[in-house]
Amino acid sequence: MAPELLDTAIATTLARLREARRAYAIATVVRTVGATSAKPGARALILADGTIAEGWVGGGCVRGAMTRAALAALGDGTPRLISLRPEEELGGIEAEEGIEIARNGCPSKGSMDLFIEPILPQPELVIIGASPVARSLAALAGSFSFDITTHDSATALGPLPAGARRMVVVATQGKGDLDGLNAALTCGADYIGFVASHRKFAALAKTLRKAGADAATLAQINAPAGLAIDAVTPEEIALSILAQVIKTRRSGQRRAEAE
Repeated sequence: MAPELLDTAIATTLARLREARRAYAIATVVRTVGATSAKPGARALILADGTIAEGWVGGGCVRGAMTRAALAALGDGTPRLISLRPEEELGGIEAEEGIEIARNGCPSKGSMDLFIEPILPQPELVIIGASPVARSLAALAGSFSFDITTHDSATALGPLPAGARRMVVVATQGKGDLDGLNAALTCGADYIGFVASHRKFAALAKTLRKAGADAATLAQINAPAGLAIDAVTPEEIALSILAQVIKTRRSGQRRAEAE
């Protein structure tokens, strides 16, 4: 396929994936040494299930290492630089910081460096409720790169696309609290915050336990929602909740960096 046609195909697929909020990774050849079938600038688009949707950077001798690196990058959100080398070179190579060494099984015996960039959809922030805290949180979170959806009352939330993240805040404040909590507990959320006192949540937790929720399930709920900053006004409470949501959002990234 001609480069300009390949670029058009990738651009079209990228637009479709962004609209569907699906995760993907882009692999780009950044350097080659010796004989290789792909040259610098060649790209491939890898989906969250390992499928190569568009592009080409080499045959099966490259595809396995590239796909493994892409799935790892999508798993922790961290880009990878992998260096594919012939098997006879692997024993004498010292690992370099930030570079992963992998075997290139191609008969050509060339070497290739691939940069793998994961593209993850913006985390979805679902706010359930029409309370002042709910309205303040929706307004405040708009500047923090969330895909925000609001519901005045509990509603069934659709399945999450692979690689996507969802944060749910139940700010119903007495108007459909149980329905809101049940919706949050069944939608695959990374974070659930409930705007209520300890005492109120304890009473609702008893009802949820009677309905079949176990201790591990209830432990997912942050109640009262938000970091302890002695918040009083709806705006201050919204700020404390947003800070807790962001802490949850970034915690996985920090663990990956530490490793």
